[in-house]
Amino acid sequence: MKNYKREYPLFSLCGLNCGLCPIHHMDNGCPGCGGGEGHRSCAIVKCSLQHGAVEYCWQCGEYPCERYDGIMDYDSFMTHKNMFSDFDKAQRIGLDAYRAELEEKAAILRTLLEGYNDGRRKTCFCQAVTLLELPDIRDVMKRLAMETDPQATVKEKAALAVKLFQNMADQRQIVLKLNRKPKKK
Repeated sequence: MKNYKREYPLFSLCGLNCGLCPIHHMDNGCPGCGGGEGHRSCAIVKCSLQHGAVEYCWQCGEYPCERYDGIMDYDSFMTHKNMFSDFDKAQRIGLDAYRAELEEKAAILRTLLEGYNDGRRKTCFCQAVTLLELPDIRDVMKRLAMETDPQATVKEKAALAVKLFQNMADQRQIVLKLNRKPKKK
């Protein structure tokens, strides 16, 4: 959205973690919520501007409003499953601590995309890093480092990473899959 800037564009106004989004990690991808040029038009941004330009929706006196009705029912290019819980966590531990966690998750995601992505795993890795808690992600990364054969191909490394993340997700009863809206017939 033209001329819309925020202090920290990697944690969106509505609660999405833009720094963990597949589109953000593409060449010339989205800069994040309020990150400047390349930011897509957004009804929630327009709403924020009409309500005092709050940095996060939870800061609005009308939150959660009707814009959030059913917002987590279906995903778009990234998961919406943790929007409310991420807002709650950011409020509970403070924005600085939450941003530090998000930065660590983003760094882990970059490691996965640079060293373990065989060209087909970006969405899976983004889902895992978004939905799992940081201690679980750290545990998977430690196991991945210990179990990765130095001679392994990227395809083999990707398969191991997916297996380890899927095992952790299964233990936590988390589904690492986008919940897409059914196509109309």
